[in-house]
Amino acid sequence: MSQPPFQRDRLLDRREFIATLAALGLLTRTGIGWALPAAESAASAPAWLAQEPWPTLNAVMAHLLPAGEGIPGAEQVHAIVYLHNTLTTPGADDGQRERMLDGAGRVTALAQADFGKPFQLLDAEQREAVLRKLEGQSGGQRWLSWLLNFVLEALLADPVYGGNPDGVGWAWLQHQPGYPRPPADKVWYRLTPPIQRRSKAT
Repeated sequence: MSQPPFQRDRLLDRREFIATLAALGLLTRTGIGWALPAAESAASAPAWLAQEPWPTLNAVMAHLLPAGEGIPGAEQVHAIVYLHNTLTTPGADDGQRERMLDGAGRVTALAQADFGKPFQLLDAEQREAVLRKLEGQSGGQRWLSWLLNFVLEALLADPVYGGNPDGVGWAWLQHQPGYPRPPADKVWYRLTPPIQRRSKAT
């Protein structure tokens, strides 16, 4: 079966990711002729975004990569849409989906236990405290790394996959995408799985 455009076999640390961007000078590039897309309004947001675990996952990704002045964050690159498309479309990896949902449940439980409210209603300091506690638990750091990888994919992938609207991530990175770009009916999760070859009769 076709695989997602990027692989997640390497742990990615938020500090490492941001430090890499800073080293490349990408965190100081502003005024290069584009504007951040407006935040999704309640009217335009998809209905599924109001249903758990998506609000929690959206808030975690926004905390992992917040927007800055002239810098698109997870919300601006529609990371949650990219994640939803990747995990819920036909051919999605069931194990990967279960791991993401399990992690979101752990975040929700920690937020309720420590602050008595959903993660998305916490302030930045409280969110950091919850994620630091999760990071110290078994598998927590790996889960956060996986989620940050999804954010990076949404930033870099072709907009046809649901992230990087209008190429906002490419514009920020001053990247010229290759051609031809994938049409909507040829994205990996809409392709028909290859038919397995039948064994020859002996």
